[in-house]
Amino acid sequence: MTDQQATPTAMPSSEGNSYLSHRQILVVLAGLMAGMFLAALDQSIVGVALPRIVSDLGGLEDLSWVVTAYLLTSTATTPLWGKISDLYGRRVIFQAAIVIFIIGSALCGVSQDLNQLIGFRALQGIGGGGLFAIAFAVIGDIIPARERGRYQGYFGAVFGVSSLAGPLLGGWFTEGPGWRWIFWINVPIGIAALVVTSIALKLPVVRREHVIDWAGAATIVGSVSSLLLYLNWAGGVFGWASWQGLSLAIAAVVLAVAFVFIEFGATEPIIPMSLFRNRIFSSGTSFSFLMGWSMFGAIIYLPVYLQTAKGMMPTESGLAMFPAIAGILTFSIVSGALITRTGRYRIFPIVGSVLLIIGLGLLTQLEVTTPYWQIAISAFVLGAGLGFSMQTITVAVQNAVQFRDMGAATSSLTFTRSLGGAIGTAALGAVLGSRLAHYLGDAVDAATPTNDVEAIRFLPDDVKSVVLNAYTHAINDAFLVSIPVAVLALIAAFFIREIPLRTAQSIPVEAPNEVRVDRERESPTPALSGQYAPAAIPLRATPRPEVE
Repeated sequence: MTDQQATPTAMPSSEGNSYLSHRQILVVLAGLMAGMFLAALDQSIVGVALPRIVSDLGGLEDLSWVVTAYLLTSTATTPLWGKISDLYGRRVIFQAAIVIFIIGSALCGVSQDLNQLIGFRALQGIGGGGLFAIAFAVIGDIIPARERGRYQGYFGAVFGVSSLAGPLLGGWFTEGPGWRWIFWINVPIGIAALVVTSIALKLPVVRREHVIDWAGAATIVGSVSSLLLYLNWAGGVFGWASWQGLSLAIAAVVLAVAFVFIEFGATEPIIPMSLFRNRIFSSGTSFSFLMGWSMFGAIIYLPVYLQTAKGMMPTESGLAMFPAIAGILTFSIVSGALITRTGRYRIFPIVGSVLLIIGLGLLTQLEVTTPYWQIAISAFVLGAGLGFSMQTITVAVQNAVQFRDMGAATSSLTFTRSLGGAIGTAALGAVLGSRLAHYLGDAVDAATPTNDVEAIRFLPDDVKSVVLNAYTHAINDAFLVSIPVAVLALIAAFFIREIPLRTAQSIPVEAPNEVRVDRERESPTPALSGQYAPAAIPLRATPRPEVE
């Protein structure tokens, strides 16, 4: 396995050269972060509103699909958005994702029954996948890798804060103006992001002879959809080993294998298989997958502990997660600033993984009587680990790939993190369910409503004590299962090779000429040895200026 890098050629840039001032970059970031904030927020904001939604729209048996539909389409389409932006340009594709997201959000807010809401959430998720995938790629385009750390630290902070603040804001909207505003609030923010990117984000149109990889798109969407359906339905709608479950699992594997074979022969693959020969990319995507498992598991199941064992309301549990938010916010920004100052990035995912392991270990010690200050310390350590880890991997991978693969490589990180989160959430849910049944045993009557958090509050004290202790121990076991996954993330972090960060941006902004990528003239990509060469792409300039 080698670390592959683009051959240095005709990109005219020098040390510290940038076509955007710091102020202009911040304006662009505001538009990009607004879009990404919405996409991340909508992964977690809806959960606390589900009881109110079902009371208004009905359809209790399909309620989980309000969350699942968004997760499925946003995850499955993420790699497609990244590749399409490589082919057609970032700005127009990012704006298309915003428009789809806005339309989906507005329609969600006017849904008259649950089936409509589920369908519109799926549409919203398609746009959300693009907001995630392209925002990071744009940063890779306009900011040199050496400077990128501090800006992507802001992105990491926004992602972490929006993911954890979702339950808090969802509770506030549900108890205040109404659950429909969970979706309608996206419309003005999305329009603002659209306006900002239209005015401030000026990128040259990258023209490339292209053939859309429809077969690859179909197989990866089919594989991911089958896998997510299996994870969401197994253990509930049907058994894990039932014929329905096994059919979905087999379909996911077969389509994944077909996708890999198709990508090897595709002219413009969705995920170029050659990227996996790059050790930084392969280690980075592995790390991203494992970190997604640990991150989403903690984000989802720590509030479950707070609402059951500590008796908090959804809004209270959201506020109680503030130490985790503080950890992510603080150390995303700190790690980004340190990367910019030192040019070193490898140490941060290593330290972040260690802190994540410690945080998960502390969470396995929670009891019903654990004081909040102890919970807060555990959550802060966990958040610090996530803050050190999330965006440093993006910096490393973007620094190690050619510009023409920037979108595909960046979206692959987002895709693997989301996929890891989906698999981890389902796996930990299965652990929680089985261990809860184990701890309850025959201690409570079968008719006791142990799956209803609200009903648990009104149980007789002796029964309630048994149920709360069972929940706490089951959640401890779920966190315990996450520790080996975090250890694997630590191992993956050690395999990430550190190479000097580029000091030239990947693509000129408001360049005087149209940028054309000639596939036939692209030089072979040599393996890096000791001396690092700044990356650039072979270009063919034409006299026709064309700017997005």
